[in-house]
Amino acid sequence: MKNLKKFDQINVIPFIDIMLVLLVMVLTTTTFIKQGIIPIELPEAEQSEKKEQKKEYTVYITKSGELHLDKSPVTEAELEQKLSQIGKDETVVLRSDKDATFQSFVMVMDMLKKLHHEQLFIVTKE
Repeated sequence: MKNLKKFDQINVIPFIDIMLVLLVMVLTTTTFIKQGIIPIELPEAEQSEKKEQKKEYTVYITKSGELHLDKSPVTEAELEQKLSQIGKDETVVLRSDKDATFQSFVMVMDMLKKLHHEQLFIVTKE
């Protein structure tokens, strides 16, 4: 019969090595998440073309049904007139109060559909 050797100690050095590697990974990732971007320096070019940033228009529908375009109050007719002047590929963001009437929401959506706006975002809360 073989004589089995009993272990009186546990070797924790490999465990500590793994935990240190995990700690370094977590700390590195959290700094990238906190900054929101990974810091890099872009190379320079003499012939570069700047992409034109499109303006974002926001339509607000308040609880009482009032309409606002970019924080300035408008009537239904003024809103339709101003939206018709906006390019079809420009972004329109719709922010409607949760207690606003559904009719106001449908009216604005119908107006945007009639004007053939394709870039529409509806803002909600999680």
